[in-house]
Amino acid sequence: MLKRVITAIVAIAIFIPVCWFSDTFVWPVAVSILSVIAAYEMTKCVGASKHVSLLIPAFLTAFLIPWVVRRFPSNPWAGLLGIYVAYLLWTFTADVFSRGKIDYAVSAASFMGIFYASFAFSCLIWLRANTGSYRYLLVFIGPWVSDTFAYLTGRAIGKHKLIPEVSPKKTVEGAVGGVVFAALAFVLYGWILRRFFTPGSSVDLLVMGGAGALIAVISQIGDLAMSVIKRRYGVKDFGRIFPGHGGVLDRFDSVLLTAPVLVILSQIPAVSALLV
Repeated sequence: MLKRVITAIVAIAIFIPVCWFSDTFVWPVAVSILSVIAAYEMTKCVGASKHVSLLIPAFLTAFLIPWVVRRFPSNPWAGLLGIYVAYLLWTFTADVFSRGKIDYAVSAASFMGIFYASFAFSCLIWLRANTGSYRYLLVFIGPWVSDTFAYLTGRAIGKHKLIPEVSPKKTVEGAVGGVVFAALAFVLYGWILRRFFTPGSSVDLLVMGGAGALIAVISQIGDLAMSVIKRRYGVKDFGRIFPGHGGVLDRFDSVLLTAPVLVILSQIPAVSALLV
């Protein structure tokens, strides 16, 4: 527990300055680094890291995708599609010319994992570039509050296992607690911004609470999905970069799925106008 707390304190000490300078090149640099580390963790987990022909394009894709969004923030989709098609073509070519040395299941799992992680991280760039200084933080507030209070609620009153075949320690009570506290955190965040930072804004606290609950549910699904992958490949953690917490994919597993969802919510005018 002490190791986890110390790691969290150090991570927060780094995270705050990065967010403070998120309107500069610091943000895409930090996100692309996380994306590349996540790519390494995923390729190692599925057994693709021993194949250089799969590893190098995975790293290039993970690095380039956030920068494409940085360069074309208003309409990055053509660039993203081009890179992903090139990556897919490379993967197919590597499979064909390996003469059976690369298991197709390995290359497919590697491609899907890199696609998911790099696209989700690129959504962090999009949110910061297109929704301002406050909304992009929701993608961290929701999942991390949900994770924390799901754990605490589960420890305090958890009795019914959620999905023991996937994650033995998670409970129904913990999951509900995570959703409730994430919704409250969104409401509190919205109230603080409306009261002190964006007076006169159209932030609707009821909509914020609903969004917080939705993000919490999505984040828990993202967490469980990564647990399925780890269980499938027999690993406890994706990495060790965060002592006591695991790797980038372990720490950001719940963030990855919520980032695209928040992008979608931000594209719906009726909803976007009522969020921070």
